[in-house]
Amino acid sequence: MAKMLADGIAAAMGSSSWIRRMFEAGAELRKEIGAENVFDFSLGNPDLPPPREAAAALHEIADALGEPRALGYPSNAGWMPFREALAAKLAREQNVPGLEAKHVIASCGAAGALVSFFRAVLNPGDEVLVPSPYFVEYGSYCGHFGGKLIPVPANGATFEADVAALEAAITPNTRAIMFNSPNNPTGCVYSEATVKALAALVDKVNAGRERPVFLVSDEPYRFLTYGGAKVASVLDKTPYAVVLGSFSKSLSLAGERVGYLAVNPSMPDAAAFLAGVTLTTRTLGYVNAPIVGQRLATRLLDCGIDLGIYEERRAKMLAVLDAAGLEYVRPQGAFYVFPKTPGGDDVKFVGHLMKHGVLAVPGSGFGMAGHMRLSYSVETDVIERSAGAFKRAMETF
Repeated sequence: MAKMLADGIAAAMGSSSWIRRMFEAGAELRKEIGAENVFDFSLGNPDLPPPREAAAALHEIADALGEPRALGYPSNAGWMPFREALAAKLAREQNVPGLEAKHVIASCGAAGALVSFFRAVLNPGDEVLVPSPYFVEYGSYCGHFGGKLIPVPANGATFEADVAALEAAITPNTRAIMFNSPNNPTGCVYSEATVKALAALVDKVNAGRERPVFLVSDEPYRFLTYGGAKVASVLDKTPYAVVLGSFSKSLSLAGERVGYLAVNPSMPDAAAFLAGVTLTTRTLGYVNAPIVGQRLATRLLDCGIDLGIYEERRAKMLAVLDAAGLEYVRPQGAFYVFPKTPGGDDVKFVGHLMKHGVLAVPGSGFGMAGHMRLSYSVETDVIERSAGAFKRAMETF
C-alpha cells in the first residue's frame, strides 16, 4: 500500500481522539436505536444562540460593505479597532492598566493562538508541562513543531495544579507551563493562590535562564463560572505570562473562529515576541483571524449569552449523576463534569454506557484514566431524559 501520509500524521490518525471516536459512534447509534434514544454528552459544542445584539451588529457590518476593503485583509495581527477594544477589556479583566492594542494579537480561535505561539517559541525537543487531565489536542498543537507535551497529574481531590509536582518535572528543555481555567474536562477553577504559585515558580526558574519558561493560560471558558467562583488574573502575576482566549463559547461564535493572544506589557523583548507570533500567524496559513468575526466580536465585547441556562443544566446534570450513584468533583466553571468511572476502567464503562444510549468520553483521552467527561452543553430535555439510562447502566455494570 502506498504511503500517502507523513509517519506522524498516520500515527495520529491511528490513535484519533476519543472525542472524535465518540462522535462517530454516536452517528451509528442514532441509526440503530433512534436519535430520541441517544443521550450525547461527548461534544463541547455550544448550542445557545449568540446574544440578541448579534443580528443588529451583522446589519451594521453589512451596511459598511461599501467601504474600501471592508472585508479585505487586515493586519496579520488583527483589525485595529478589534485589538483596541479587546485590549481595554483585557486590561480590566487581567488587572494590567498598561495593556494596549500592540500587546494583543487576533487569532483563529484560541487554538490558532496556541499553535502560532508554539511555532514561534518551540525548538525540537522543547517540553510543555500541563496539569492532567487536559484538553486532548494540546499534544498535537506542540507536537507539530517537535515539542513534547509532559502531563503532570493534578490534585485528584480538586483537579487544581500540583505546583510542587510541576516544579519537580521542570528540565532544561522546559519551555512552557500551560493550564486551562475553568478547565476542560473537569470544570475546575484555579484559585488565586494556585495561580500566584505558578507565576512565582516561573519567575524562580527564569532567574537563571536565557530562554525563558512561559506561563500560558488558556481561557476560553473564563466567562462561565458558578456560585461566585472567580477566575484569577494571570497577566499581572509574571512578566512571562501569555493569555489565550476566544469568543466561541462566550458569544456562541464557535464557527467564526475568533480568538486572541495577549502578553504582559512588561515581558522582556515583548515586541520581538509579538512580531514572531504575528509572523507564524501568517506563515502557518491563518494569515489573519476572519474579518467578519473580528468586526462582529468588536461590537459584542460587552454582551453575553444567558448563563442562567448553563447554571440550570449543571444542576440537572449533577442531579442525574447523584441519582445514579456516580462520584464527581463539583464543577466550578465551564460546561463539563468529570465523574469517576466504576471499577476504574473508563473505556470499559463508557462502552457499557453506550449500550444504554449514553455517549461520554473516557478520561484516558484527557490524560486521566478512571474518569469520563460529560458535556452538559446540550438541551435540558436531553439531560432529564438520560436519568433512566444512567441508572440502568449503573445497575447492570
